Amino acid sequence: MQQGFKDIVCAKTGAVSITKLESIQSLWSGYGEIARYRLEGVSDGSLGGDSSDDVVVKHVVLPAEVAHPKGWQTPISHARKIRSYAIESAWYRDYSDLCSEHCRVPACIAESSAGDEFLIVMKDLDALGFSVRRSAVSLAEAKLCIYWLAHFHAKFMNVEPEGLWPVGTYWHLETRPDELAALEDEALKNAAPVIDSLLTKSLYQTIVHGDAKLANFCFSDDGESVAAVDFQYVGAGCGMKDLAYFIGSCFGERECELHEQELLGFYFETLRAAFACYDYDIDPDMVERDWRPLYYVAWTDFHRFVKGWSPGHWKIHGYSERISRDVISRVMRSR
Repeated sequence: MQQGFKDIVCAKTGAVSITKLESIQSLWSGYGEIARYRLEGVSDGSLGGDSSDDVVVKHVVLPAEVAHPKGWQTPISHARKIRSYAIESAWYRDYSDLCSEHCRVPACIAESSAGDEFLIVMKDLDALGFSVRRSAVSLAEAKLCIYWLAHFHAKFMNVEPEGLWPVGTYWHLETRPDELAALEDEALKNAAPVIDSLLTKSLYQTIVHGDAKLANFCFSDDGESVAAVDFQYVGAGCGMKDLAYFIGSCFGERECELHEQELLGFYFETLRAAFACYDYDIDPDMVERDWRPLYYVAWTDFHRFVKGWSPGHWKIHGYSERISRDVISRVMRSR
């Protein structure tokens, strides 16, 4: 970390010095890293009242040369990533403190940018009791994440995404022309604009996480709740985009089909309770009537991206193909 950013962190937090404890992970395509730091000399209460002086720093340094693991190192890809880091900074600065305990995110301590670098300093979720990561989950554990999604979508229902992506999710059609051009499934390619329109013109728009995969959820030490991280593609959208993507990140073909109705039912049951929790005057029956059919449309929308981006990906399976064929047939007949 450049000394200038260390000075920024110290100035924002009141720390005397900052020491790197460990690297957590490198950012996609070599765009920097996420690391854990210890703040020294912080006065009591300056970080919001908890006892930990450990913070997580997301430090983005745009590389001179990009080496995308899938070969998608194009100017469009580079511009999209730059914008995504600026949007993530805006999310932590302007929106993160609006999240409730039911959709917890790391609190933002500081954010800054200068030239080709971005800096986001967050409270350390590990130190706050969310230290467990899962590479696979049971149905009950998946429901913890779906509970988070339902509350997140309810909390931000009808909120204007000022400073965020006008349409959230990293696979949004308008931001992925290269992958669409590479798609060999002509029926899916032809239906893509119609599918996108159905999602963006849904009567009910919320703010979606945009990359709500299992790897971006941190489980509490007691196994009772989760927090979420990585908000580069947060923006407006139908909540089914997050839900379909999350379920597809957790389960294989058989489990997706087997648990589909149970998980959809749990999501809408939780969404109903969340609206009541936040005292919103929104009819949950109307939201469910609008969104439930869009689950399959959202699944097909992501399937379109994957088939163009990585044709041999494990998520391209019979369940996804069956859903897509049915959705394509329905939406093209209704044109």
